[in-house]
Amino acid sequence: MIIILTGQPHSGKTTISNHLKNILSYVNPNRKVYQVDGDDLRAITSNQDYSEQGRRKNIETAHAIAKYLQKQDELNDIIISLVSPFRDLREELKSEYNCYEFFIHTTQQRGRESFHVANYEPPLENFIDIDTTQSDELTTMNEVLEALNFKYFK
Repeated sequence: MIIILTGQPHSGKTTISNHLKNILSYVNPNRKVYQVDGDDLRAITSNQDYSEQGRRKNIETAHAIAKYLQKQDELNDIIISLVSPFRDLREELKSEYNCYEFFIHTTQQRGRESFHVANYEPPLENFIDIDTTQSDELTTMNEVLEALNFKYFK
């Protein structure tokens, strides 16, 4: 299973990813859970290019890693948490694999505004909307788990 956490920087994607990895590992100890986080990926690949071409390369790398891990064992759970502003790349991954896309967003200004992505393309269909503006971590995680419980654990 591939879970995509997408949305503007500082909306809570990495925090949700960290909690989700812990919960999925606990609930299903026989499954392996992997995280592919945008900041970690940029550190590993040394890709600090935030142009459209640099972002696309980073997203394509994240998707390639997720596909590889999924092909190794279908019981693997892969959580991709990155801005991924280009809808076409997310839709391509969803068309090839069983993915759940969560659109994580907030109206609050958090972190460094210079990381705001002006050309972010929000999902249009087949996604789960998570607004973290007024939610604490527990409430947000309950929303995520409820969505996965309905679609994944039952």
